[in-house]
Amino acid sequence: MTVPEFSAAMTGEQTFRLSDFRGKNLVIYFYPKDNTPGCTTEGIQFRDLYPEFQQNNTLIFGISRDSLRSHEGFKAKLAMPFDLISDPDETLCAMFNVMKIKNMYGKQVRGVDRCTFVIDGAGTLVKEWRGVKVPGHVADILDFVKTIT
Repeated sequence: MTVPEFSAAMTGEQTFRLSDFRGKNLVIYFYPKDNTPGCTTEGIQFRDLYPEFQQNNTLIFGISRDSLRSHEGFKAKLAMPFDLISDPDETLCAMFNVMKIKNMYGKQVRGVDRCTFVIDGAGTLVKEWRGVKVPGHVADILDFVKTIT
């Protein structure tokens, strides 16, 4: 499936445009919230393996509903070498169908399902992981990316 063109605000006062990255593989990962334990662990794992993703012609972008200000702080705190995209109005969440009802402390709440998507250099969605558990996930993505480079 070809991913439709989209753009969104991201850290570094930049705008993400899918078409700007033709020729590169993209890992786009959706996560629930900046500065929470699982999201911090996932961000650190992407950070630590980032050089290997780069060696395999792959860029990483994280997306959540948090503000750009929150993203800037989260990115700086973890020394992330990649940018974070802000989706406060859930446009990208809807496009990738990552919103779900979760149980939190006995209440049902609507939130972001942790999901990862790999888009190849031609703009085709080549792999997706839904309902992700953090341990081992980033290594699995890297292993997959190595097969398409």
